[in-house]
Amino acid sequence: MLFFLLRGSRLAVLLRAGFMIALIAFADWRVEGNIPLGFLYLFPMLLVGSALRRWQIAIVAALCTLLTEVFDSYQWLPETGIARDILIFAAFIGMGLFVYELVRSRQITMQHMQQMEGEVQARRDAEEQLKILVESSPAAIFTANSEGRVLLANDAAHRLLALQPGTLPGQSIREYLPALINVPAPDQNQPSFRTAMQCRGRRHDGEAFLADIWFSTYRTSAGSRLAAMVVDSSEDFRTREEFNLHQLMAGSRILVGAVSHEIRNVCGAIAVVHQNLSRGGALAQSKDFEALGTLILALEKIAAMELRQVANAAAGLDLQSLLEELRIIVEPSMREDGIGVQWNIEPDLPAVWADRQSLMQVFLNLIKNSERAMLQRTRRELVVEARFDNGRVAVQFRDTGGGVANPDRLFRPFQQGAQATGLGLYLSRAFMRSFRGDLRFEAEPDGSSFIVELSPVLAALDKEAYGNGDQDSVGRRPRPVPREPQPVAPGRA
Repeated sequence: MLFFLLRGSRLAVLLRAGFMIALIAFADWRVEGNIPLGFLYLFPMLLVGSALRRWQIAIVAALCTLLTEVFDSYQWLPETGIARDILIFAAFIGMGLFVYELVRSRQITMQHMQQMEGEVQARRDAEEQLKILVESSPAAIFTANSEGRVLLANDAAHRLLALQPGTLPGQSIREYLPALINVPAPDQNQPSFRTAMQCRGRRHDGEAFLADIWFSTYRTSAGSRLAAMVVDSSEDFRTREEFNLHQLMAGSRILVGAVSHEIRNVCGAIAVVHQNLSRGGALAQSKDFEALGTLILALEKIAAMELRQVANAAAGLDLQSLLEELRIIVEPSMREDGIGVQWNIEPDLPAVWADRQSLMQVFLNLIKNSERAMLQRTRRELVVEARFDNGRVAVQFRDTGGGVANPDRLFRPFQQGAQATGLGLYLSRAFMRSFRGDLRFEAEPDGSSFIVELSPVLAALDKEAYGNGDQDSVGRRPRPVPREPQPVAPGRA
């Protein structure tokens, strides 16, 4: 009955309480004799306590006390009436406050329970999503205890180690990734590890592979744990080694071509002298002189080896993405050296005709030259600007490195005074001309500017189809080569 009265909205409960108070007051007024009915006000106070606040409960309790005293048949005297009214009021307000606190506690409990249910559901959803993520991940993910025994492993881990699904838990992961034996288990004296490493791994069938591992260690109530994510990087390693070999061979061809070009010039001069001496007749019948001519011809054949075009490696290239990769590579080292780099890349640049790796090597060589030139300067600024100009895409590297003392001696191999062999700029220009581009120098008031010119894809294909005139093996028109190497400004190779 009581629960039925408490059901419904707050207004409905208050209407029931008011009706009960009026009914009890009417009954107390009409009943004759010494029959006290004031205790019945406790029931509407139950309803009032569930719907009103504390001060409102006190007002209703005072009203019920007044009604009890008004319709009571006992005579009110100060000696007995005050104490009686205090006790009646205390009973009424006590009942109301009891129900108020009971309802309030129940509401708090319900809210807390709903919050806990929401957290449990959220945790269950997160665990389900995490489980799906781990199971569907292409990377091998597993957890292991302090002894190296696998506790959980996804399908990718079984495929990586060439195991049947579900057979990895319980096995020692150190049999497949021996480097993990060096990872100490976390305890009170050692911190947890969150790092990456590269090591050699072994599959179940004995095949070796190169593994990139991201792992972390943590402590639980059951002991220390290791969580790791493993990726097979063997293919990347092979690709990187093949690329290094390709770059080495391309650079070697350019170097051999440069040496052959110099030797051919010398051989041509020796051949002219040999012909002049043979006309005199005094040495014409000498076997040694004839053998010398044969050696000169053989040396000319060796020196005739020219640098072949590497344009077969060129293709359409998104220059903007390459410049973004270049920015990722060079900005950390430039920041450490206190060099400010400004990138002005024109949007919507057309695709260019180039070999991606060779062009990256050219850009890196130019930036490293600028970096070395600015190390001793107070003002260190490098501006990289890419723009489309006159049907060509130009990438300009402008620095504050003090400039070049003799600009006309740039781009020549085996420069005296340059770092290493002085082939950096020579190889860079050769690379550019091999895929129909160019590299040129412009003087700046307080530095140097190197401009890399690239052909858009359509223009480069047109040149491939219709030819580009008589050029030598590195895309240049023949020009006289000086007999002696000339010095280049320090830091510009």
